[in-house]
Order: sequence, then structure tokens, then C-alpha cells
Amino acid sequence: MAVEKQYLSDVEEILSHRYDNGADYWTTPDKRLIKGAPFSTLESVLILLELGMDKDEPLLKKTAELIFSAWREDGRFKVYPQGGIYPCHTVNALSALCHLGYASDSRLQRTFRHLLETQYTDGGWRCNKFSFGRGPETEYSNPLPTLTALNAFRFSDYLGKEEALNKAVDFLLAHWTIKQPIGPCHYGIGTLFMQPEYPFSNYNLFIYVYVLSFYNKAKVDWRFLEALKTLESKMVDGQIVVERVNQKLAGLSFCKKGEPSPLATTRYHEIIRNLGEKS
Repeated sequence: MAVEKQYLSDVEEILSHRYDNGADYWTTPDKRLIKGAPFSTLESVLILLELGMDKDEPLLKKTAELIFSAWREDGRFKVYPQGGIYPCHTVNALSALCHLGYASDSRLQRTFRHLLETQYTDGGWRCNKFSFGRGPETEYSNPLPTLTALNAFRFSDYLGKEEALNKAVDFLLAHWTIKQPIGPCHYGIGTLFMQPEYPFSNYNLFIYVYVLSFYNKAKVDWRFLEALKTLESKMVDGQIVVERVNQKLAGLSFCKKGEPSPLATTRYHEIIRNLGEKS
């Protein structure tokens, strides 16, 4: 897939931030892969892919090498040079590399196994960090890292075969009912969640429905279907209208706030195709 002419200026804008953090490929000299959002290493490659850049572009190949340099033998990714390694770090790096076409790489196969080995009792993934203090709500997994993990697992051979992934799906579907902030990082389903965000980044209705649409367990569940119906109720003339976008991306043509987005609508069509397929 090549970048369409109308999005070339958007690609140039992303590329213009390539050295913002002091080193190449949107990182820092000490390889902080999530610094500088939305122009971090992990986010920039996903945006470029969304705009149609080919995975085989030398730039993306080199960026993939950089991300792999953060991989550890136990399967985790250390995306910051110091401090702890949290599940959200690992799943974000894993998801980026899967989108870049490396899901079958032996290193990522180890990462998939690591995630299955460290799945929390409620079916999700949970960081052992309590920035908001402790309470009954922090005994849950973190919904966004869990969703990101499922976004990576959909590229793997585990899709449709691993029961542990159904537990993760169940956890996320349960959150549609709970709605209140849960997990150590307090992810909730409220007004902001219900505003479709594009490109995908934060925990919100659009990416929630998109990722779950790859899982048979979700496709027939009333909670997923209700979430899908909610997303569709916000569409205009069959197109996804962007209600939330990172302010630093607001000037880009493919994700203008309050306007229909053809690329976002392409993701919606993928949701509909998924509903007709067995995974």
C-alpha cells in the first residue's frame, strides 16, 4: 500500500519530528521509545502505517531494529533506560512490531509466551504501579494495556485458538458493564471514552470496538454489539467523524476533529468485515 497523494503532507509532518527527541527515529540518545507523544518512536511508526507507508520502507525497517534493541531475553521490552519494565511498555512495543510485520519473529514469539505466562487472574494485564493509590478498583487489570495486548495477539497464531485470550476479551467486555475507572491507572468508560478518537491512541470507543471485532468471543456478545451500535450512531453519511484527536495532530488532514475521516472509515469497514469472518 502506497501513501495517497492527499496524505503526503501528513507523512512529511510526521517525518519532520524525527529528530525532536535528540536522536534518530523519534527517540532520545538513551533510547526512550515512548517519549514525545504523539511523536514518539512507537506512535510515529503506527501513524505512518495508518497513512499508508509500506512496511518495507527502509525507514520503518530501521525503526523496527531500534525497537527490537529494547527486547529482553525473557520477552519483555525495556522502552526506558532506567526504571521498571511494565506490561504496558511490553505490549506497546509488541503491538508496533506486529503492525510492522514481525509477529512471527522468534523474539516476539517469546514475548507472546511471556504475556500468557503473566496474565492476571481477571484475564487482563496489570502493572504493579499505583500512581493513584490503592483501592478496590486497583485490584482489576488495566483495560488499555489489555486491549493493546489483544491488538498484538490478533497477528499471531494464538488468535482463535488460545482460551486465555477469551479471558482477556471477557475482562474488557465486563468493563463495558462496570464503566467506572478500574485498574491501577484508573481507566474508565465515560464521556471522553465515548468520543471516537483517531488515530488510535487512548482507551476509547473506536479502538475498543475495532480490536474486539477480531475475536469470535466478542462478536456475538451483546456488550460488544451495543458498543458497535454506539459507534455507528455517531457516524455521519456512513463515515466515522473524528471527535477526539491529539492536539499536536490537529493540523493533519487525515484526522481533523469534527470532520469525517476516510482512513478512519476504512477501519470501520474492517470491523464490519471481521463480523462476517471466523477468526
